[in-house]
Amino acid sequence: MRVLITGGSGLLGSKLAEIAADRGYEVICGYVNHPPPIGEGLKLDLADPGEVRRRILASEPDLVFHAAALTDVDRCEVDRDLAMKINVRGTELVRDAARDSGAFFVYVSSDYVFDGERGRYREDDPTDPVNWYGQTKLQGEEGCDCVARTSVIYGALPARGKVNFALWLIERLREGVEVKIVTDQFIAPTLNTNLAKMILEAGVRRLEGVYHMAGATRISRHDFAVEVAEEFGLDAGLITPSRMDEMSWKAKRPFDSSLDTGKARRLLEEKPLSLKESLRILRAEMG
Repeated sequence: MRVLITGGSGLLGSKLAEIAADRGYEVICGYVNHPPPIGEGLKLDLADPGEVRRRILASEPDLVFHAAALTDVDRCEVDRDLAMKINVRGTELVRDAARDSGAFFVYVSSDYVFDGERGRYREDDPTDPVNWYGQTKLQGEEGCDCVARTSVIYGALPARGKVNFALWLIERLREGVEVKIVTDQFIAPTLNTNLAKMILEAGVRRLEGVYHMAGATRISRHDFAVEVAEEFGLDAGLITPSRMDEMSWKAKRPFDSSLDTGKARRLLEEKPLSLKESLRILRAEMG
């Protein structure tokens, strides 16, 4: 089976490529500037729609996982045209090319499609994004075979030279640096290994529809940071409580965008993991 992964050098895409390759699939990783560490690299610049379409069709994939996106929430708010170009039109481009090649298309979406007023959202709950990033991710869901909504992905290794929240926190605490983390934003933190396995299963089984594939634990960002510190034996006293209205963010964030993962728990063999289980795996992966 030939698997094409856009964003193949990213936090999720690289882990998905690793797991797919380990299971014997032919892996093709789309990228723009950073060649992927695993699989056959395929340059896919969404600024050149004709070339992207030609290359996807030529690769003849059986499955396409669209993990590439502009995920910088504040940048999306400031540069709305760029966000539309990448997260909406880019998704439509890859989706249509996948469809024309006969491939099953899995789209990685976000908890930010919800307004965050109550949390623990189910797949059929009304969507109402409070920022432009969430709006573009919601528009990208249209017409996809499978939509996998997730939340605050973290993992053991940097991707494209960037560290995720957990790695950033661990680095700061190991350096003895005090960090401010908000107490009033609730999320469902998701280990990239767990997410990649769930998404791969959904694609291989060709499960249609919307699925919430996130960590099974609802928690505030502050308490998430404390859990990370405790798992890694670091000083949680360096984590200073803060509030969202104290942050210099350009885009509004939802207060509680946690996801109900009951559907994924019922239908997938790869279950959403609790935060404690995920952090144990993260520590093992980091050695």
